[in-house]
Amino acid sequence: MIIDINRLDRAFDLIKEGVSKGVFPGAVAAVGTRERVIRLESFGNRCLYPEKLSMNKDTLFDLASLTKVVATNTLFMIFLEKGLISVYDNVSYYLEKFKGKNKDDVTIFNLLTHTAGFVPCKPLYKLCKGYEDSIDYICRCGLSYKPGTKCVYSDFSYILLAYILEKIGGDTLDILCDRYIFKPLYMENTTFKPKGNNIAATEIDKKTKKPLIGVCHDENGRFFGGISGHAGLFSDIYDLCKFSNMLVNEGKGIISYASFKAMTTNHTLGLEDNRGYGWCIKGDKNSFMGDIAFPETFGHNGFTGTSLWVDIKNNIYAILLTNRVHPTRDNLRIIRFRRVFSNAVLASLTR
Repeated sequence: MIIDINRLDRAFDLIKEGVSKGVFPGAVAAVGTRERVIRLESFGNRCLYPEKLSMNKDTLFDLASLTKVVATNTLFMIFLEKGLISVYDNVSYYLEKFKGKNKDDVTIFNLLTHTAGFVPCKPLYKLCKGYEDSIDYICRCGLSYKPGTKCVYSDFSYILLAYILEKIGGDTLDILCDRYIFKPLYMENTTFKPKGNNIAATEIDKKTKKPLIGVCHDENGRFFGGISGHAGLFSDIYDLCKFSNMLVNEGKGIISYASFKAMTTNHTLGLEDNRGYGWCIKGDKNSFMGDIAFPETFGHNGFTGTSLWVDIKNNIYAILLTNRVHPTRDNLRIIRFRRVFSNAVLASLTR
């Protein structure tokens, strides 16, 4: 497949329209292939309140749930290849406190595929005293369904998975990810707890009445000090192009081809969602990856307005970073916008 640059213009014109119509204050987007970045542009503003600040191509974004796949899931795959962990290890093998009805049946596979039986989330920042207490709380929580019978997206799965990886790696998640993922891929601007001012604003904090800038938007992630397996990672478009280039090249430089294929295979056929290890698989379901995306396309998105998807078969990836939760999370127009943007990107593919 070849990307028609003129037809790709429509996708980027949609982002301009999205800014003008208030779908999000600003955005940075990129489309690339195995060989190169085809197009990369910034639009609108990284902050509206208390002052209007322009978006830059190198603005950092709170990736929200992209943390799960860029950081935690990738680290898991690396540790798997080192022989440090297995997909079918029981969670209780690593966490003795993980006890209760059906919990002996929960494996790392269930954490990876969101089939462990957990509820989507709970306000740990209100229920617990800190990170360790939150882990204990999740371990004590009863399951809401029998493991493996449903696919229910849950932050709890990746909070636990990261904790297990920290135990195995002997260090905190941020240090492990920097060592095994970010430095090898030369992702120099990807970090938890970022510094500097060129960071897209997210929601206005109810207490301070100021927008969150460089502070984890997710309340539980913020409660954990900004470092968690489910949220808290910040990055820019350039680093995510490097990460996506690794993906479109089927794991090259980070994980083996065999691991990559296992990671991006749909392991939840017949359940409520299509999941690989961590990644969403398009399949035939409604997806942010677009109405006309090929079934094998995989990707993930984040609550703050971030997303990326990769189509190996047609040698293309697309990254869309927005600050749609600025000034409020009540703006939900990003849900439809992601689909129409992806459709326009895919429509640029020609034979």
